[in-house]
Amino acid sequence: MKLLIVGATGLVGSEVLRQALASDQVSAVVAPARRRLPPHPKLTAPVVDFDQLPTMEPWWQADAVICALGTTIKVAGSKEAFRQVDYSYPMAVARLARQHGTPVFVLNSALGADAGSGIFYNRVKGEVEHGLRSLGFPSLVIARPGLIGGARAEFRAGERVMQALLSVLGPLLPRAWRINPAECIARAMLEAALHPQPGEHIITSDQMVTS
Repeated sequence: MKLLIVGATGLVGSEVLRQALASDQVSAVVAPARRRLPPHPKLTAPVVDFDQLPTMEPWWQADAVICALGTTIKVAGSKEAFRQVDYSYPMAVARLARQHGTPVFVLNSALGADAGSGIFYNRVKGEVEHGLRSLGFPSLVIARPGLIGGARAEFRAGERVMQALLSVLGPLLPRAWRINPAECIARAMLEAALHPQPGEHIITSDQMVTS
């Protein structure tokens, strides 16, 4: 299987990439990114500008796309910049992949995603889900994790506090409220890409916890 992975330099995306490269079921990975990735025999990693993606590259055609693009308003610097990364970039990737015949799209979204939400973050996540549905992928899979566990390259104080709190309270909480480790999210998304089912499918947060 040939996979196209976007967001491969982030917390979840880098774990998807690691697992995909280690999988005997994956023969080739294309991971367009803003910076160079470490070489691997299975990996093609073109350096791209997501504001001006190349449209005719043959690597847009794959067996499945796994999209782990995402940021926060604080990191992005504004609501507009956040929307660019979390809505415009995934939609641009999805359109190009679909135009080139890729049949499967797997998105890392978020718990609470809702296009009608009064919370900006949740609304944008819901809007990209809605936008993807309009593109006609034979198989569309949406993962909706809660708080993502793992070591990020950038410091996010709020997430650190919540991770510490939920780590203590985890056994007492419903599964849907527990931390979703990046490796569990990545494993669920990769499994969905490797064994696609027709139609739309949601991977809920309680399906992506360790116990």
